[in-house]
Amino acid sequence: MVKQISQVEFNNAINSSEPVLVDFFASWCGPCRMLAPIMEDISNEHNVYKINIDEEEELARQFNIMSIPCVICFKDGKEISRMVGFGPKEEILKLLK
Repeated sequence: MVKQISQVEFNNAINSSEPVLVDFFASWCGPCRMLAPIMEDISNEHNVYKINIDEEEELARQFNIMSIPCVICFKDGKEISRMVGFGPKEEILKLLK
């Protein structure tokens, strides 16, 4: 299950030795809504979190989120890959490698 997190929970979520996907989204974004079921599916096997950029503007600024959806893969607290815009499940899974 994809868990929507706040800035307070963010650092704990990304400081994992396993890759973690973070989906920066907005409720009004059509491509974000299209991506949601794919992220939900991926969350059955991987750690997936969502950040609402309208509620967490500081995080969006911190990670230079200029377009959404934006999926960032973190490992040990560091960004290792990023995908901007809608993409198929296979593209998103590539971020984890």
